[in-house]
Amino acid sequence: MKVLVLGGGVSVAYYLARAGHEVQLVDRQCGPALETSFGNAGEVSPGYSAPWAGPGVPIKAIKWMLMQHSPLVIWPILDPAMWRWGAMMLANCTHKAYALNKSRMVPIAEYSRDCLKALRAETAIAYDDREQGTLQLFRTQQQLDSIGDDVAVLKQYGVPFEVLDRDGFCKVEPALRLTQEKFVGALRLPGDETGDCFKFTCRLAEMATALGVKFRWNTRIEALQVGGGAITGVHTDAGLLRADRVVLALGSHSPQLLAPVGVRIPVYPVKGYSITVPITDAQYAPESTIMDETHKVAVTRLGDRIRVGIQKRNVRVLDPPEDIDHRTWCFSHQFGKFRIIQSAQNAITFPIRQPVRDTAAQVTFLKNEIPFSMRTRERRDAPTESAAISPGHFNQ
Repeated sequence: MKVLVLGGGVSVAYYLARAGHEVQLVDRQCGPALETSFGNAGEVSPGYSAPWAGPGVPIKAIKWMLMQHSPLVIWPILDPAMWRWGAMMLANCTHKAYALNKSRMVPIAEYSRDCLKALRAETAIAYDDREQGTLQLFRTQQQLDSIGDDVAVLKQYGVPFEVLDRDGFCKVEPALRLTQEKFVGALRLPGDETGDCFKFTCRLAEMATALGVKFRWNTRIEALQVGGGAITGVHTDAGLLRADRVVLALGSHSPQLLAPVGVRIPVYPVKGYSITVPITDAQYAPESTIMDETHKVAVTRLGDRIRVGIQKRNVRVLDPPEDIDHRTWCFSHQFGKFRIIQSAQNAITFPIRQPVRDTAAQVTFLKNEIPFSMRTRERRDAPTESAAISPGHFNQ
């Protein structure tokens, strides 16, 4: 079967080719993993999978926006898609919806992690990966006491976890002893992993090429070709490409391509940032991933580097100009290099022996997307039988 993968679905392309299909991947970038996957936080955290929409989130959102280093910014713009998405999110901020959505996310995330382990065993793919779990740190007793619903879901699906006091999390992450007084406790998920998504995707693309996948880089996707109630191909700036099946792995661009054929999916883009710095003194570096629940900052060890992922939930995406490399765009944006560094230094869980701005830091602009576990909407004549939707990067 001929399959077109639209966007950054390198893993999809690899597995389809391994199953014997004729696969082409079409992407506007010049190579793999140059958008959302380029500099994400480096977490493989199925146990941490949780919807952003949850009980108490509307009140938390107001508090977040009033913080000096706010993890949430909402621009008041007249964008119907943003307000429609916001209304859907608010409708899911109930105990019932949260429990249902989390119960859907955790099993598929666990399955995904198991597939990753199997792939690693089969191919020996290396990407600065570690299997030492993740640690979610709480600064207040109220935060620690509120994890009951999450723990219940973890128990339901047999996900291993540990609730730790200060001595407990310091045993797991010894460098935290110097700043342990900031935290009252932690939730540890020992089955979680870490790794460099960019390295992983690039190496998997090489393996996919060896299996026969054809990569069409620097090709802009314009519209879906529909005929006989099915998607039969894709219009690009290089011409019409035909296929028996089409996989949409376009992230936050998926809704724009699907709307003309009558399919509406609950995806809206947000923006985040990361900074990557070399480890100068290993005794002050984390062993795996540390997540600060208050500041929404993740600190991950990637080999001899540390990546600080700042979940700046900026619900108004400003795209970089076409002629500017997205990897440097954030230097001139209002939430630019030094604002990111300042946020990292104030929220960091480890002592910084020298100012981050004096190191060879790599700051990355990320545009992410948030699909919820909600139904899509489609017209009766929408050609959904021949298409699969894989927006990618759920929740984070």
